[in-house]
Formats: sequence, C-alpha cells, structure tokens
Amino acid sequence: MIPVAPPAVAVARHQDLEIKDAQVIFDAVWRDLEQDYGRDQLRFPKEIILLGGAPGAGKGTNTTFILKARGLTCEPIVVSALLDSPEAKQIKDAGHMVGDREVMRLLFRKLIEPAYRDGVILDGFPRTKVQVECLKLLVDRMHSLRREFYHTALRMHFRHPTIHIMVLFVDEKTSVERQLKRGLDIRAHNEDVRRTGLGELMEERVTDYDLELAKRRYRVFKEQTWDALQSLREIFHYHLVNAQGQIADVEQNILRELQYQSSLELDPRTHDLLRSIPVANDIVVHARQELVKRLDDYAFEHAELLSKVVDFIARKVMPIVLRHAISGVASVNTEDSLLDDPLALAIVIDVFSERGYHATVDLHRIEVPDTFDTATGKISCRIKKVYRLSIRFEGSEIRRG
Repeated sequence: MIPVAPPAVAVARHQDLEIKDAQVIFDAVWRDLEQDYGRDQLRFPKEIILLGGAPGAGKGTNTTFILKARGLTCEPIVVSALLDSPEAKQIKDAGHMVGDREVMRLLFRKLIEPAYRDGVILDGFPRTKVQVECLKLLVDRMHSLRREFYHTALRMHFRHPTIHIMVLFVDEKTSVERQLKRGLDIRAHNEDVRRTGLGELMEERVTDYDLELAKRRYRVFKEQTWDALQSLREIFHYHLVNAQGQIADVEQNILRELQYQSSLELDPRTHDLLRSIPVANDIVVHARQELVKRLDDYAFEHAELLSKVVDFIARKVMPIVLRHAISGVASVNTEDSLLDDPLALAIVIDVFSERGYHATVDLHRIEVPDTFDTATGKISCRIKKVYRLSIRFEGSEIRRG
C-alpha cells in the first residue's frame, strides 16, 4: 500500500514544488491559451477593476456599488470561487493559498469570455508578488495585441486597457470581528434554510468559525498580499480606501478613489485629439462603455471628420460655453455646413457627452428671400439651415458676502 501524506504535509509539498518565477508561469499559461483559443480570440476586458483588501474588509459588500459607479452589468469574477477543485479547497481550508500558476490559468480563461469585454471586477486579485508580475505581463501583452491588430478589421476587439485598483483597508481587530460575525450569520442562515426548506445554502468557511484561523488569514494578508498590492504602485497610481466605517462612508471613499483613477479611459490617440475641450467638473456619462466604443470608432474610421468636429467645437462653441460658466447653460446658433453631415452631428453630441456636458442640437429651416422676378412679381426663397446647440453642465454658484 502506498502511504498517503497527511493534508498538512501535502500542502507543504505543494508549496515546495510550486514555481515562483512569474515569467515562466506566464509564458506557460499564455502558450496554452494561444493553443486552445487562437491568438485573435485573446480579447480581454477594456476595463479591469482589481478589488483587494483584508479578510472582512467588505469586498463582497461593496461590489454592487462599484459596478453601478462604473456602469458595469456583468457579475464580478471572485478569484476564490474559481478555485473550487478538491485540492484547492484542501489548501484553502488549511489557511494557505492556491498556487499562482493555477490561479493565472483559470483567471485568463475566464477573462476572455465575451461577457466581460467592456469591463469586470476581479475580487481578490492579485494576492502574491508573482500574480502582480503576471498582471504586468498581461497588460504588456494586451498592449502588444492591440498594436498587432490595430490596422486590421479586428482592432475594436483589442482596445486600450484601463486598470483601476480598489484596496479596502481595515485593521486586524475589525477584520477578525467581521470574519467571525460572517460565520455566525451564515450558520444562522443555513440552519433556517434547512429548517424551512426555503432559500439556498451559503458556503461555510472554516476560518469564519475559528478565532486563530481568522487571525492567521489577516496575518497572511499582511505578510503576502499586502506587499503584493503595494508593489502595484510601481506602475498604477492608487490610494488605500478606508473601509472601517459605515457603508455610506465607505461608498464615498470608494467613489473619491474611482474619480481619482478615472483620468483616462479613451485610447490615447483619441484622448489627445479631444484634450483641447475642457472637462466639466462633475462628469456624468450615460452609457459610458458604448460611448467610448463610438468615439474610438470615430477615431479609427472617421478620423478626419472627428478632427473637424473637435476643431469646430473648440473654436466656435467653447468660447461661448466658457462665458456661461456661472449659469451652466449655453445656446449656440450656427450655419456651419459641417453639421449638414448627420454623422458630424452625432459626433458633436458624443464628444460633449464624453467631456461631461449635456448637449442637444435642433435644426431650424428658415426661408430667406433670394430673388425677385419683376415681370411676374414672384419671390423665390432659399432655405437657410440654422443649427441650435444647447449645452448644459454644472455651473458655478456665486454667493454675495
């Protein structure tokens, strides 16, 4: 009979054998990905929100708020839920973390699913320095794919990636208290489900019922995940989000951090073309993902027309808008023939929307006497087209002392 190693020994051996070289792990996972799906199908999300934090920091609690704030509709990818194999569960129950290669293999395959094309929240990633390095390699590879397919019919499937980072922080005391409370709440819920037959059972984590294991989870976070998340600052800018307080306060902290990180979502070429138009103080973007797609498409397919529209707005519209900064309402009448093109009108609306304004355009046709026939007394008129643009935004309030 072949002796079977105890679970703790098996976990230790698993860790001893694990490869720690990020480049080796990434190359192996990427090679399998290309082989199984094909290079032109490796289409990753436009926006990736990395949601990290200590156990009990409120990642699950605040996910819905973050989804709404970013206009995302897909379910988040909870990395721990991807690791549901018996081997992975054994490792997690012992208070350890599943190997990096398995995490990256499962995650990459999940990310290229069509449901996540516009954006996704990654709950609980990255957790190790190896995963951080693999993330950097992934972003580099996404840029490489974009350059490769930029001048092909597939370019809109390989968009400029946007990375946001939300790290929710609580101290050890709060973390442990929340973990144990979650365990009690889940146990009470499951007992009620078993008694009544109503509802669905929730997963019970061993660490949520043991004080020492709860403390150990926090220590693992501080010793491994914390350093990994800190190293992200080498390439991404973010602040820690204070998650100690009430839900409403935490939501405001999250919103401020999202606003700080949201300076660039468009492709850099499109952004450079639009940068001459001021951004409104309080930007509210309707259907943001579709808007970004359209603007990038204008830049790819109608670059000359987009350039003309931007120049028209900057020279003829913005001077008037700036004079109405207090009221937040500006009306502009123009006969510019550029707007005779329906696509140009659509671009005008989208450009203003991206910059944080609400814009509408009305066309008024006015008959203007053109010629007079003295013999018959007939007056011929020409049609003058007048486009009336209404621009609204949050104005500035002036108070009298």
